[in-house]
Amino acid sequence: MASVSQENLENSPFSGKLKLYSYWRSSCAWRVRIALNLKGLPYEYKAVNLVKGEQFSEEYTNLNPLQFVPTLVDGDIIVSDSLAILLYLEDKYPEYPLLPNNLQLKAITLQVAAIVGSSIQPLQNLLVLKRVEEKLGSGEGSAWAKSFIERGFTALEKLLKNVSRKYCIGDQVTLADVFLAPQVASAAGRFNVDMSKFPTLTKINEALIQMPEFQAAVPEKQPDFKGT
Repeated sequence: MASVSQENLENSPFSGKLKLYSYWRSSCAWRVRIALNLKGLPYEYKAVNLVKGEQFSEEYTNLNPLQFVPTLVDGDIIVSDSLAILLYLEDKYPEYPLLPNNLQLKAITLQVAAIVGSSIQPLQNLLVLKRVEEKLGSGEGSAWAKSFIERGFTALEKLLKNVSRKYCIGDQVTLADVFLAPQVASAAGRFNVDMSKFPTLTKINEALIQMPEFQAAVPEKQPDFKGT
């Protein structure tokens, strides 16, 4: 979408505080909610019901042509895709940094984000699971997702074993934790993954879920939470 000109910005529908287009169950949107909380950024929650297909509306497609959540609107700037949003927030709002200064640790942080964001979560996406069940039969979607979650968690367990302490990267919450917590919750809650096989990830997650910023971002506390 073209940027709104400066002279029209005051009257732009995108002016004002941050707006996050979100769906309560989306782990991608969940990541962004955590980061906004950690950075102390107030935002307006704009619910997009994926089950009802609201992401396919003309209004939302104009914001996000891929028709996924989340989408962030910051004044006249529109950003979609959780990683792009998180990096945008990191650059514009550097308070409470989520990327380490140490280049090696920064690289590991981004590896964690990439594993979750590219090798796990897309394969448990609602649209993907629906297609899997159309091809392989009812109930096969969960087994499909679980296999890729466990494969990704095995990699994360090895990657973080020697660099984690309280959190993924030492004792500072980073982007890695922002990606990890929603994925662990989804794995255990939706796909019945046995987290005892992943002690490092379990330990980290237990610390994260004690933080108020993480607690406020959980699906059950979102205005569009349905419980199903």
